[in-house]
Amino acid sequence: MALAQLLQPRQLAERLGTAKLILLDCRFALEDPDHGRRAYAQGHIPGAHFLDLAADLSGIDTDGESGRHPLPYPQQLLQRLRACGCSADSQIVLYDDGPGAFAARAWWLLAWLGKRDGVWLLDGGFKAWQSEGLALCDTMPGVASGTLDGTPDQRLLINAAELLERLQDSSLCLLDARAEPRFRGEVEPIDPIAGHIPRAQCAPFTDNLASDGRFLAPTALRQRFAALLGERRSEDLVAYCGSGVTACHNLFALCLAGYPLATLYAASWSGWICDPTRPLARADHP
Repeated sequence: MALAQLLQPRQLAERLGTAKLILLDCRFALEDPDHGRRAYAQGHIPGAHFLDLAADLSGIDTDGESGRHPLPYPQQLLQRLRACGCSADSQIVLYDDGPGAFAARAWWLLAWLGKRDGVWLLDGGFKAWQSEGLALCDTMPGVASGTLDGTPDQRLLINAAELLERLQDSSLCLLDARAEPRFRGEVEPIDPIAGHIPRAQCAPFTDNLASDGRFLAPTALRQRFAALLGERRSEDLVAYCGSGVTACHNLFALCLAGYPLATLYAASWSGWICDPTRPLARADHP
């Protein structure tokens, strides 16, 4: 079974109420941290549990270098997933408002913990579900008793020291998922320093999507990432963004395109800039 899988809204509608199906609503907005909870309370896909990016899908920066959305403590995340009913054989469908960035973060975390089959992203997210006039409810499901267990796969990660050393390696393909103006350092609405990690290429996660907000076909995604990789191997690819969230969208899209799951620099730009001795680049100072 493919690691990255999409489910269309009507396909999901046909599965509602089936055994082993777990729906996880991951809606969030960086500019309005309460958006997801409010939106979920107002209406969600029937049976969905809510996961909050800040409270559930992120941890605490204990070392000053983990970025704005550190990885959660594995056992706390597993406990939260079990409370949503997740078990090893669960069929888990993730969604957010539509672009898929927060759902992809949850997808990556599940893969990190070892749950790599039976997981889908709802293509187009909640907006696509709504646009097709499908059922909504405001009833919150009770606490469940799943049995999901797992162990973090640290091979999927790279830390700042390792990345700094690899910057000297010409085989490195470093992809930044942020929008071009932030990558170039022309604007920085969130972090205190603008710019990007030297040798990175700008690969906005939104370019994985068509105009309707759904993912491009795998062949189109393959062309996109093949152009970014050039002669380099996908095994030498490292993804990052502002805080380790939207980079997961690129990792999901890479898997949709048929590439293996690449490496994540989870602290990303917000963690990189915590050490003033690390090199930075901007459009005017490459």
